[in-house]
Amino acid sequence: MTEDNPQAVAAGEAEFAIVRIYLKDVSLEAPNSPGVFAEDFKPEISLQLNTTVNNIEENLYEVGLNITVTAKQGEKTGFLVEVQQAGLFSLKGFDQAQKGTMLGAYCPNILFPYAREEISSLVTKGGFPPLLLAPINFDMMYAEKAAENAQQAASAS
Repeated sequence: MTEDNPQAVAAGEAEFAIVRIYLKDVSLEAPNSPGVFAEDFKPEISLQLNTTVNNIEENLYEVGLNITVTAKQGEKTGFLVEVQQAGLFSLKGFDQAQKGTMLGAYCPNILFPYAREEISSLVTKGGFPPLLLAPINFDMMYAEKAAENAQQAASAS
């Protein structure tokens, strides 16, 4: 680490640290229970996901991963799970492009396993079969969003 090597910091090498990972908000709704348990429950699962970045102070950022999972069978909602997983990350010595990638892709990749485990746990505690979310390619999502933003900026000029 660079704490052990002050010359690395002086040379301008980038530093990254996870300060804290925490659950910011969570909810489970099962509006049609217990009736839904009497049915052959084979729901359609929908997933909504977004990330947020807040600059807390110099070189300290809060990255939030907000996931909503809805399980519907026909018009009936079996369950709705919302998880806001967050983390504090220290980033020093990164240029703007690198910082954008770290905050928009790398940090969400770190947070996702925590959110996935919380969602699976909540669904199971709600009396439903386990739900294991597939991995998400945050690098691709970030690259697509960056390309979209660049295209919008170019068309606005």
